[in-house]
Amino acid sequence: MSQITTHILDTSKGRPAENVHIMLQKFEGNDHWKQIAEGQTNADGRLPGLLPEDVILEKGIYRLVFDTGNYFKAHHVHGFYPFVPIVFEIQNAEHYHVPLLLNPYGYSTYRGS
Repeated sequence: MSQITTHILDTSKGRPAENVHIMLQKFEGNDHWKQIAEGQTNADGRLPGLLPEDVILEKGIYRLVFDTGNYFKAHHVHGFYPFVPIVFEIQNAEHYHVPLLLNPYGYSTYRGS
C-alpha cells in the first residue's frame, strides 16, 4: 500500500467523488512546492496507489491538492473552492491517510487510518 492514501466523499450526494485529479507536493521552503506524485480517484473515490509501495517519504511538510473545480464542473455544479489544498507533516515512515469530505461550499479533513 502507498504510504499516502486518500479518499473523497461528496457529502452533498452521500457518494464517493470519482475522477478527481490529486497532486502530492513537498514543501521546499520559500513558498516553493515540488510535485512528488499525482493521480485520479477511482469509482470508490479513493487514490490507493499514489506512491509505489516501496517509496517512503522523508520527514517534512507535504500537501495534497484536490482539483475540486473540475470535479464540480463535470457534474454541472457551481463550487466555491476550485482547489482544496491539505497541508500536513510527515514525522516517520508510517502510513498516512488523508480523507476529504467535500461539498460545493465547504470541506473538512482529518487524519484517517
